[in-house]
Amino acid sequence: MNISLIAGFLLILYAAGSISYVFAFRGKKRYSTFSQYMRKSWPIFAPFNCLLYMATRKHAKGPVIDASYLKNIALLRSQWHVIRAEAISLHQSGQLRETSQPGSAGFHDLGFRTFYKHGWMKFYLKWYGKTHRSAIRLCPETTRILEQLPWIHGAMFSILPPGAELSLHSDPLACSLRYHLGLKTPNSDNCKIIIDGRTMAWRDGQDFVFDETYPHSAINASDQDRVILMCDVERPMHLTGRLINHLYMLIARGMLVPNTSEDEKGAISRLFELIDPVRQAGTELKRRKRIIYKFIKHTLNFGLLGLLLYVTYLAMRSLEIAISAAFT
Repeated sequence: MNISLIAGFLLILYAAGSISYVFAFRGKKRYSTFSQYMRKSWPIFAPFNCLLYMATRKHAKGPVIDASYLKNIALLRSQWHVIRAEAISLHQSGQLRETSQPGSAGFHDLGFRTFYKHGWMKFYLKWYGKTHRSAIRLCPETTRILEQLPWIHGAMFSILPPGAELSLHSDPLACSLRYHLGLKTPNSDNCKIIIDGRTMAWRDGQDFVFDETYPHSAINASDQDRVILMCDVERPMHLTGRLINHLYMLIARGMLVPNTSEDEKGAISRLFELIDPVRQAGTELKRRKRIIYKFIKHTLNFGLLGLLLYVTYLAMRSLEIAISAAFT
């Protein structure tokens, strides 16, 4: 019996089951088609995310969570005016707009690049173990406050301008939960985020936590900017989940994006910057010759899938040989 083949088959079965579960059964909100799910939900991460869903503590399961579970959250809540002042000053100086401009150090952002076309802007404060030098220089009080809260893995100021709408999407990684703190908002139900069918309107000084891997959308139908502090915060999990997550967060660390040239850049962000011209060429080909684009796209997708399965088989085969050698 070829153990590596059986193990490979079980892995494929689990991966297919995970992708199907997230698409068809998890939560209440559904993507209208599987194609939309493929484009908007990063299904390649579903097998890893499902491991963390199973390990998540009961009180933190569900699309929206009360932020009170976060240790010493009172510090952040009590200092929101201080954070707000630095965010507004930064916005007025044009620093947030600069990071979303082509050619800027922060333009090539794999996780959030698709929001630029809607006028969405961001300024990173810290990201999975790294506090941005530009943030320390421009937002000293905010970074000082954040450093006192170790459960904050990543943080940024985020702006959604009047009339902007972010269509239904899901974030790729379940290694954290998402925290929003209103800083300068329209204080209106016209400015809101809808998470798995549940509507949350931003208000100054008010916060909430949600699982960003659920389908969600956002709209600012007011005539004012929405400015918030957006953080990746600790996902409460049992020991097994924390051990898995320790490795999983290496992906997030690799997605470190600078604000300015003085900041560090993660390995994945560097790679994305190199291949982004190819992606842009693909977008142009899609616009001009859609049939050729689809042929190339599907050929590459199936080729990458085949390569992944082959690498998995080789890994299982090597493990089988190592185990056999150890017991002979």
